[in-house]
Amino acid sequence: MMCEECGKAPAVVHFEQVQNGRKVVMNLCRECAEKKGVLNFLFQPAFSINNLLSALLGSQVSGAPVLEPSGRERRCPVCGMSYRDFARAGRLGCSRCYETFEDRLDPLLRRIHGSERHVGKAPARSSGAAKIRRELEQLKAELAEAVAKEAYERAAEIRDRIRELEKAARGGEA
Repeated sequence: MMCEECGKAPAVVHFEQVQNGRKVVMNLCRECAEKKGVLNFLFQPAFSINNLLSALLGSQVSGAPVLEPSGRERRCPVCGMSYRDFARAGRLGCSRCYETFEDRLDPLLRRIHGSERHVGKAPARSSGAAKIRRELEQLKAELAEAVAKEAYERAAEIRDRIRELEKAARGGEA
């Protein structure tokens, strides 16, 4: 198949895009694809996760920017990054950006990872020891919170569950 743009070279890029509700299909040679900007993202020398994330964010960025009550675009108070800057760069500027753009990041993380909460590197079906350790950490935090709220009955239940899990963990290691 020949390039639909120049008609001289063989087409090596098949490109489909929706423009104004219509599907546009192009078969282009490498040179014509470069001229049209089709190769910018797809054929870079090295794969870049930043480009992938930026492409995923593209649809969100084209919408309205995140605005402050004053009507100005929201920026991180620490590094000054805007959500549009994040979408272009594919990474946040600092740890405070997570709080600043939380309302936009939560749905994005759910869409990409299936959850907005990091659950660790190990798959869910991995060893029980890691799962028990994680549950113990969570229960200890809940215990401290229950004691601080003076919910002693709940604290006793949590303490008993912690003891059960610690006993199971020791039994699993021996």
